[in-house]
Amino acid sequence: SETLNQPTAAVASPFMGPSPKFDRLRDLLQRPGSALELRADPEALAPECLLVFKVKGVISDFARAVNSIPGLELVDEQELEGEDGETPVAYLMVPDQRALQNILSLWQRWLGGQDLGAGNAPWRNLFGLLTEIRRWGPEDRVDKEDRAFLLQELQDAGADGTRIHLEVELVYRQRPGGAEEIEGRFRESLAARNIRIVDAPDPIRDIAYHALLVEAPASEVRALLEQRDGSLVHALEVMHIRPQSLGAAIRTEDIEAEIIAESPPPDRSPILALMDGATVSAHPLLNGRTRVEDVHDLDSTDRTPVERREHGTAMASLIIHGDLNSPGTAPLPRQICTVPVMQWNGAEEELPAGRLIVDLVYRAVLHLRSLTDADILIVNFSLGNLRRPFHGRVSPWARLLDWLAWEHGILFVVSAGNDGRFIPVTGYTTGNALEDDTTAERPKAVLRGIDAAKADRRIISPAETINGITVGALNRDAVPATTPNTARRAFHPYASLTMANPSSRLGPGFANAVKPDILAPGGREHLRVSTPDGRIGAEPIRMTRAFGLKVAAPPRLGTDLNATGASGNTSGATALASRTAHRIHDALEEAYGERFMMLPRRQRALILKALLVHPARWNQAVEAFIREVVGPADGRQYVRRKDNIRRYLGYGAVDEDTAVACAADRATFWATGTIGAEQSMKVEVPIPACIGGEARPHSLSATVAWFAPIRPGSQRYRAVRLKLLEPEGRTGLRVEARNQAQPDQNQSHRGTVISRVWSGDEAPVVTANMTCPIIIQREPDMAGFEDEEIPFGLAVTLEMQGVVEIYEQVRQRLGLRLPVGT
Repeated sequence: SETLNQPTAAVASPFMGPSPKFDRLRDLLQRPGSALELRADPEALAPECLLVFKVKGVISDFARAVNSIPGLELVDEQELEGEDGETPVAYLMVPDQRALQNILSLWQRWLGGQDLGAGNAPWRNLFGLLTEIRRWGPEDRVDKEDRAFLLQELQDAGADGTRIHLEVELVYRQRPGGAEEIEGRFRESLAARNIRIVDAPDPIRDIAYHALLVEAPASEVRALLEQRDGSLVHALEVMHIRPQSLGAAIRTEDIEAEIIAESPPPDRSPILALMDGATVSAHPLLNGRTRVEDVHDLDSTDRTPVERREHGTAMASLIIHGDLNSPGTAPLPRQICTVPVMQWNGAEEELPAGRLIVDLVYRAVLHLRSLTDADILIVNFSLGNLRRPFHGRVSPWARLLDWLAWEHGILFVVSAGNDGRFIPVTGYTTGNALEDDTTAERPKAVLRGIDAAKADRRIISPAETINGITVGALNRDAVPATTPNTARRAFHPYASLTMANPSSRLGPGFANAVKPDILAPGGREHLRVSTPDGRIGAEPIRMTRAFGLKVAAPPRLGTDLNATGASGNTSGATALASRTAHRIHDALEEAYGERFMMLPRRQRALILKALLVHPARWNQAVEAFIREVVGPADGRQYVRRKDNIRRYLGYGAVDEDTAVACAADRATFWATGTIGAEQSMKVEVPIPACIGGEARPHSLSATVAWFAPIRPGSQRYRAVRLKLLEPEGRTGLRVEARNQAQPDQNQSHRGTVISRVWSGDEAPVVTANMTCPIIIQREPDMAGFEDEEIPFGLAVTLEMQGVVEIYEQVRQRLGLRLPVGT
């Protein structure tokens, strides 16, 4: 349907007496090749033709009930799976209004215990698995999370005359002239409501995004939340109404002047871009190492004074130099591009108040791709939308990153986000008792408090991106042990355990995919006891020089440009992960030269993606700790147990040196290529003779990464899936058992990166010229994607500790001539 006319309410009842007839619905379902599709994503669908199905019980039961009705199809049951007690919701577009009314009439009869008529028994089974069927309406235009944020804005605003910014997503129309028609009618309706348009970017067709930033009186916001007649929430041109995206930056702490010796800047063109706040580009640690691409005119001192450029400066410092407390780190051999997308608002750095962040990012990435003297493969986002925690539906920002990754071959490295709110801690009668407890009970109590609130501590947009890598913060740093701790009454929550920081937001991601993907050092976050309203708990405190990442900082009064400070959390962890991806690129370029650099950019980006995740592992002590505290205790529920662990750890912590450097007793292979529809790719891994007969702990690990094309609202979101099969040669290698310290296999196959480890300690049986085939299989696609060749990156590691001939024997088998140290 391409109209927005309100469907008439005076539709004649399609049944009379005890024998109802639903001819329009039956005719529609029986049309050849025109099955009605239930979908998890309503984007790009016509809301006037939408029915909302709220599901109860098990999704697999719902899927069977749907598929038992000829002509009705559930597009992707994985994407419907709820999380943390949330009710799954499916959307059915019915382009015939009488047929739509037939379904509602069937539902009403079922609710009343009436006969559904001949041939409608399958509908009875379906209705038994639902809590509600209704038309799309006002309550869908403002969801419960957005409602809560808008209510808080109203409370903060006070008087009704205060004006509030709203992001209004319009109904998206693909047909020529459709977007202009929708926006034109919407603009006509704004004047009567005293609503002003602040930003009106062009629609982005490939992610079905058409939005305006508007400024409305508080009274109008109150009216739409109360769903009053005539309010904006009833406008037929509107798909969603949300508060404006909020992305406040983390402050740099303990800024001090320091003598810093400048080194010669690199002259090689960038492969990495940082989208963040403006930087102090003249800082001795950044001078000549950053290249500002001021796409949005946000780099001027009028927008952000030099002394307030904290976040962008800190992130650039971490990407270029790493943690300045780490000894012996060398700066990157290339410049990096910096693209300001934040500015100073008088109190903090935040996203620009008058612009839509999705449009800012879109234009910035297109600009970067237009550069002829830079080849941007990696883009770092150490920021996100604090007002968009992930609760099942992919945000426009994440949709944009997913499409840009596929279309332009870019690896987006994204922060999971931080939650610095109060953590309730039970088991203590006073705050002093919590603060003074140095036993093993305190870490358990802290984790129990976080886990009890896990539904409210989810990753924030755009961290749910399926094609990007999402990074959580590991409580690790390189602060010298002699550094004095000046933070009063602060305690480290997990003692010696290398856990995710308490404020690091939790997964999973879209369709229960592994998120965050990896953890990287974010500083050893400390907590301070807090007792609001008599409750006992703790709150994360800001990083300090005693437990944070050391970074370049803007000057303060009385200091010159030679300033450093402390930063961290998921922002810093993301910057360090991007640095690691860059270093992987540097190592491959040095080792393989043009053979690597001449690969298509998608394949190069995907090799970086695979190799970045590949060394991630669950620490066994941490895995056991989470398992003990969070459970479930029933060993038969091992899948649920792993699910609880991976929401904190993802695939695990990444060691930067392992990701980049080689070792004599370890060999890592990489491969790349493309896979056609319903095909598979076999990669033969040579097995060195030296491990044969050695009864030592050893492992085989494999990671495959790809970019999936997306089609919001028209197909299942992740249109193409790959699968990593169990290695055929694992029996001879004596690695039959999958490593338990990793996400469950089913959980690993939900995203666009799959990492598996197989391990054993029995002696492998190695024959002459033995290989172990690693097979990547492409699963059946949704219609319309069969002609797409899907690129992939693959990383495989064979390791047996102490057998130092592995690397050399593998190198000889492959006939490679590599520089020393690669």
